[in-house]
Amino acid sequence: MNESRKVWDGAAGIVIMDSKMLMVKEKESMGWSIPSGGIENGESPEQACVREIWEETGFKTEVKKPLHIKKAVIKNYDVTTYYFLCEVIEGQITYHDPDDSIEEIAWKTYEEVVALEHDYPEDQEMLLSFFENNPLEV
Repeated sequence: MNESRKVWDGAAGIVIMDSKMLMVKEKESMGWSIPSGGIENGESPEQACVREIWEETGFKTEVKKPLHIKKAVIKNYDVTTYYFLCEVIEGQITYHDPDDSIEEIAWKTYEEVVALEHDYPEDQEMLLSFFENNPLEV
């Protein structure tokens, strides 16, 4: 690891309900992504994922399974993001965002996810694969 870079660990949750994916639009970039954010001290990646989904969307969720870990270098950071498949337990779209960074919260169809401006374009193919093979949908 490069000594001059900082480390950032985060978690992200993929939530699909009624063939739509839960997405958030960032105020600063105006790009879309799945709910995600940094892991706080004392938190597991799973706990951070559930907290971030609630803060950014108003939905209480539970982690169903870990999906993958993405490692990247972004600006001056070594970034590790833990991705989880999650299921809504309760709630409705509500803004609880302590960072005031969310412009919009929406459930997006496959076609809409294809057409979106993504904050993390490298995730698009992986996100779209969940519409085709979502283990939580009957």
